[in-house]
Amino acid sequence: MSLLVVGLSHRTAPVGVLERAALTGEVPTRLLHDAAASATVAEAALVNTCNRIELYADVDKFHAGVAELSLLLAHHSGVDLEELTSHLYVHYEDRAVHHLFSVACGLDSMVVGEGQILGQLRDALAKAQEEHTAARGLNELFQQALRVGKRAHSETGIDKAGQSLVTFGLEQVAAGAGAIAGKRALVVGAGSMSSLAAATLVRSGVTDLLIANRTPERAERLVEILGGDVARTLDLAKVPEALADVDLVISCTGAAGTVIGAQDVAAAVAARAAATPLAFLDLAMPRDVDHAVHELPGALLVDLESLSHAHAATPGAGDVDAVTGIVAEEVSAFGAAQRAARIAPTVVALRAMASGVVATELARLDSRLPGLDERSRAEIGQTVRRVVDKLLHAPTVRVKQLAAEPGGASYAEALRELFDLDPAAVHAVSGTPIGTQPAGGGAG
Repeated sequence: MSLLVVGLSHRTAPVGVLERAALTGEVPTRLLHDAAASATVAEAALVNTCNRIELYADVDKFHAGVAELSLLLAHHSGVDLEELTSHLYVHYEDRAVHHLFSVACGLDSMVVGEGQILGQLRDALAKAQEEHTAARGLNELFQQALRVGKRAHSETGIDKAGQSLVTFGLEQVAAGAGAIAGKRALVVGAGSMSSLAAATLVRSGVTDLLIANRTPERAERLVEILGGDVARTLDLAKVPEALADVDLVISCTGAAGTVIGAQDVAAAVAARAAATPLAFLDLAMPRDVDHAVHELPGALLVDLESLSHAHAATPGAGDVDAVTGIVAEEVSAFGAAQRAARIAPTVVALRAMASGVVATELARLDSRLPGLDERSRAEIGQTVRRVVDKLLHAPTVRVKQLAAEPGGASYAEALRELFDLDPAAVHAVSGTPIGTQPAGGGAG
């Protein structure tokens, strides 16, 4: 597999660009299919979150792959290619693996160490499997990334030192609008991020919590989980008039436009008697709360843009160093395993060819010595096979060891050339069609 990743994130693009590039609705599915259908791409997976859009692909040509994936990202995001290119990053082979493993460990997150990215990577793999755009290569890669992320969180304190985006956002709200405990809150949306926010609010001591969602049934399920003594549902259409009765609003929907307008916020602020600002935590991409709310007296808006500028408290240097070491170790091990796996079909084909030669020669012996008894024939056959096995053992073991090292692909080529192996025979051993998963190929 020649892994290529092309993407943009909060590290390379301002929130305004990420907002315009956001992939919603059926767009991610169409992008996946278009990428997998490209002549340069064998497999494709898409990591699509509020802070990053990344296409992972197994490509046969680097430059053609970069050009094709960049063009597809521009086309499906609606951002002009020339503008988008200035914010894109490209990683190839071991560097691409290193990037994915770092993402899985939370090293590349807006809030270093947050664990929500693991669920997002699991969703990305499940989507690629569901759409049959991922085969053995990306399945193994993403499953290993999930294992690396779990290892980082279990072996270091990065998950304790790091914070979820929700927690960090609420800390910023508390800094400007007072403690969360005792506040009345409204959560708009009932997806994974909104559910996490609602649960965090309950744990933080919110006394009255409203849940509004486009699909009322999902809001009702979330209320059941949280407990009806604290939470209750609200009709989405009544959100503007409910603003005056709450202290804090968290919004994270998949809407294409703003859900909460500046005029509604201004009216709510005017109707409130509370001394503290009416606070908003907008975790949506594109944004749910009108950016103009930043300028309204009596209102506090914390959104992804302000969070990216707030410089979250960094986990202890020791934890970051430990996770960085884990990533480096795992990338090295994964690369060695992948390089060794590339030569395996050649070794299998070589042994199959040798078995064929043995079978042919034993058949010839039968025709030349038709009177040979069964015991002698079996002993001769066993001896010939033993000689062939011993002759092939040391070279095949050594070539597997050499193939695991950087540049090891050349040993497989040399083996094929020296023994004049049929390329079709090697491909028959290694070929894996799109959508075929290896044994145990679940989402991890």
